[in-house]
Amino acid sequence: MTSTSPESAAAGGETNDPIHIRRLELSDHERGLVALLSQLSACPDLTASEFATRFAELAAQGDDHVILVAEDTSATERRILATGCLFVERKFLRGGGKVGHVEDVVVDAAARGRELGLRIVRRLVEIARDAGCYKVILDCTPELRAYYAKCGFVEKGVQMAVYF
Repeated sequence: MTSTSPESAAAGGETNDPIHIRRLELSDHERGLVALLSQLSACPDLTASEFATRFAELAAQGDDHVILVAEDTSATERRILATGCLFVERKFLRGGGKVGHVEDVVVDAAARGRELGLRIVRRLVEIARDAGCYKVILDCTPELRAYYAKCGFVEKGVQMAVYF
């Protein structure tokens, strides 16, 4: 799950772009990842130890669970500006095919309008394609339909849920 060299935010993007998309690192706890996620959904703070435990659990899943973050490397205080997650579901269908699930996409309110979410989602889709997924799916609110259409998604079916 951890990466030592940040990937460019956009494949073939500008080399002087200070925004880098990279895999989650353990130090991202201190860079505000949990606070950022709380802009998406209820997300109580995690201690450094709790974060490290969950990080290790997710890292053990290797490339089947990828969390990307966007950060501005030119900023004095390195904060996570956006994040998104891809997990790969291995199926019996389609000859043992794989489905990519995009989850937990959020851009800091102060950084919106800079296409950071679009860049994160497109990179997650690329990773899913490279992993051999035959499709990538996500759930969103009706208000975000147009946004995800801009990312290349089409509406398909109805989402149902049971919450505990």
